[in-house]
Amino acid sequence: MSREDPPPQGSPTIRAIAMPSDTNPSGDIFGGWLMSQMDLAAGSVAAMTSGGRSATIAVDAMIFHRPVKVGDEVSLYATLIRLGRTSMTIHVDTWRRPRASTRSEKVTEANFTFVALDDNGRPVPVKPG
Repeated sequence: MSREDPPPQGSPTIRAIAMPSDTNPSGDIFGGWLMSQMDLAAGSVAAMTSGGRSATIAVDAMIFHRPVKVGDEVSLYATLIRLGRTSMTIHVDTWRRPRASTRSEKVTEANFTFVALDDNGRPVPVKPG
């Protein structure tokens, strides 16, 4: 999928509004804020997939296509792309929609790897859904 394609079908995993407190000195939204939103979306899919606690262990293929501006609605679409014995890889596509527009554009994408954990923080097999 290129950034010119329409957003994925269906509802996003999460949505957020980019606020002034999330900006860098240039006035764009911090990449770290965007990455944390992506981690939250991936974590939601990981929790549902594992049936419990999980933790991010890696982020791969992070690409920032375009900046996000204050007031943009950010929609994050998270999809399970690989399931291991204790780990899950979740792809997240992030789209921005300017507040007064109906047009969206892809701004970031990445793969997040999570591991399922027990109550003591040790890896456990992913529970079948």
